[in-house]
Amino acid sequence: MDEQAFVYDRMYPVARVLYENLPNFTVAGYALFAVIFLLSAFVYKLGFAKKLPIGKNVVIGIFLFVGGLGLTFLAFFLPVVEGLVIAALILILYKIRLWREKRENAASH
Repeated sequence: MDEQAFVYDRMYPVARVLYENLPNFTVAGYALFAVIFLLSAFVYKLGFAKKLPIGKNVVIGIFLFVGGLGLTFLAFFLPVVEGLVIAALILILYKIRLWREKRENAASH
């Protein structure tokens, strides 16, 4: 077994798909970072975001960017992307349920 196949076998599915199918490792690394950053921003928006001034949103974006860099290195051999997807799905279900409850309460009053 060659070293590249050994490494690919130990990677989590999203990272492995990106690294096996994109033209080179640099593009795959940037794509993995983009996926992590976008999912992190989406999870933040669904679960924690409030109306904030633009300056505070910029600071939060910078921290999401820096945190995404660290998570990208962990995502090779840990289920970072998969965990973010699950967190997003749970928060989407929560938002749908909250929306339905508000709609039912408004209809009953």
